[in-house]
Amino acid sequence: MAMNKALVAGAAAIVLGGVGLWYILETGADAKHDLPRAVDAPADTGPGAPPLPPSPPAIAHPLPVTAGAAGDAELPAMDQSDAALLAALPAVIGAGAVHDYLEPENLVRRLVVTVDNIPRQKIPVGRRPVRRLGAPFHADGDELHATLDPQNYPRYAPYVAIIRNLDVATLMKVYLHFYPLIQHAYQDLGYPNGYFNDRLVEAIDVLLATPQLTGPIDLVRPNVMYEFADPALEARPAGQKLMIRLGPENATVIKAKLTELRASLTAAAPH
Repeated sequence: MAMNKALVAGAAAIVLGGVGLWYILETGADAKHDLPRAVDAPADTGPGAPPLPPSPPAIAHPLPVTAGAAGDAELPAMDQSDAALLAALPAVIGAGAVHDYLEPENLVRRLVVTVDNIPRQKIPVGRRPVRRLGAPFHADGDELHATLDPQNYPRYAPYVAIIRNLDVATLMKVYLHFYPLIQHAYQDLGYPNGYFNDRLVEAIDVLLATPQLTGPIDLVRPNVMYEFADPALEARPAGQKLMIRLGPENATVIKAKLTELRASLTAAAPH
């Protein structure tokens, strides 16, 4: 995957995507979705009995029963949801951040697609929930041998500050209220039996597992974009490569907030 410009963009992705907070990419084609495989239930072996239908996957991290308690009737239809969501987010990240950082159209679907692809090799650039970072990416060296320039890290300071100051309780209220729409968007991706909150927790775990690197990070530039020279790093999930590009101090702040968010997302007892 190319060495993309990553942006710690705003809290909307933590609210509705948890881990797309800093997501801004300049990447290639959309990632291919791996559809979940249903677990086959044991078949009735009686004479002439047809096999039982596949069992839906178990929900590992159910949300509290209050999730969606306001009822779908109080939520707009998916295609009319942008205004309601954008009106709810200033209480979380401030009106300025909503105006400056977020894409105003199809926001629920953008956030869901982003989260779903965090553990994959690529995140579809055309579905990003936040706007592109204007500052250019910096590398020390030339196309034959370069390293990641630490001067890239301060670019993200304003966005990291937003994340550091987020109140998870407020985030969860917005997330729970809009969850019926989020779940619907996730099923529309091709996961009819999927549960978005489980995928969100999985994506957070991937990000929390990002290694903390020390020393120069070597890059190569086989095409337009830079890549990690170490094949093991380049093969890591897209979300982990984004975390590495943010720099160790920024990543530490984000991991602390993700850990807090994960605790709230998994607080309900399993069914």
